[in-house]
Amino acid sequence: MMSEISHFPDSVHLVGSIGLDGTEDVFRTVGPMLGRRLRRIPDGEPGPRRLWVSFQYPLLRSSPFLRPDPSGAVRKTSGFALLCLADGVAPAEVRFGELGYAREARASYLDFVAARDRGDIAAGIRFQVCLPTPMSVIYAFCTARDVAAIEPAYEQAMVREVESICRHIPHADLCIQWDVCHDMILWDGQPQDQFPPVDASKPSITARFARICDNLPDDVELGFHLCYGDFGGKHFFDPVTARHLVEIANAIAGAVRHRIAYIHLPVPLPRATDDFFAPMRDLRLHPAPKSISVSFMRPTASKAPARGLNWRANTCQNSASRPNAALPVRASLAWYRICSPSMPARPDLQRLLSLRLSRDPNCRQVFGHTEPLN
Repeated sequence: MMSEISHFPDSVHLVGSIGLDGTEDVFRTVGPMLGRRLRRIPDGEPGPRRLWVSFQYPLLRSSPFLRPDPSGAVRKTSGFALLCLADGVAPAEVRFGELGYAREARASYLDFVAARDRGDIAAGIRFQVCLPTPMSVIYAFCTARDVAAIEPAYEQAMVREVESICRHIPHADLCIQWDVCHDMILWDGQPQDQFPPVDASKPSITARFARICDNLPDDVELGFHLCYGDFGGKHFFDPVTARHLVEIANAIAGAVRHRIAYIHLPVPLPRATDDFFAPMRDLRLHPAPKSISVSFMRPTASKAPARGLNWRANTCQNSASRPNAALPVRASLAWYRICSPSMPARPDLQRLLSLRLSRDPNCRQVFGHTEPLN
């Protein structure tokens, strides 16, 4: 195993949810254990944000501009009633006020500063605010016939949330990460019945990325987490190869004016083969982001062999760097979700952090190294 490895991961990227009780627990636990490997740290999405975009459903349901669809249609995963325009409401009349993300971020930032002051978080690590793309919210909870009427107002409200976050959190401390999930599912194009293919062409999705990033200050870090979902601890479907991940990454880089610090790509470990990574040769990211983070998800019941994160990261780097020698693809541990809502929280986090102590043979098998993480 160790003979296959040419270098160790030099960073850990946490993409959002962390299975601890609150932000103080997250910063007090993760900061010291992952140490210098961290470039940025999220608050763990505790409380009402635990189920990602479901945090927004009460707000949408209470809007005077929306109502439950009279057909009785519900979202298949959660059972929430799908929403449509209320009687007599024209698309131009729809508006949303505060969405709650800015207030959550401001509160968590106070905990971040306190953790940094007591030494749990190293100087130079940024506070990472993870936000769903507006498409991911509206396409989850609204009817196909009305998503195009509702999404513009919600997108404007989300842009205002970002502006508020940037007003209240020092830019040198801040990273904004867009979680790209339902847009990713629609971009991939595999058969699915979760999200309506309305106004969902690749040019239309690309234009959305440009709009939501347009007003972000230059000194705020920007990242993208590409996602195939994790409801119930699994993807809606797995990417067959990295082709669509590469396509959407190229589209983001081409459309977004702001410098991109990182893009995270998910890889189902059973599919982590040379064929899967071959499309990485087509990455065209200009200007190049500081890093491409690649996470490897191993299903709990999987019997698939694990040949080591670093070996696969080398494959990714070799594939990507040939056509674009300046592209920094870094061997990086990246984590989709430390635990899913259906799994015990603390034991899963402690299993992850056992990498630091190098005592877990399963972790050594999957990640292929025994180097302490700080």
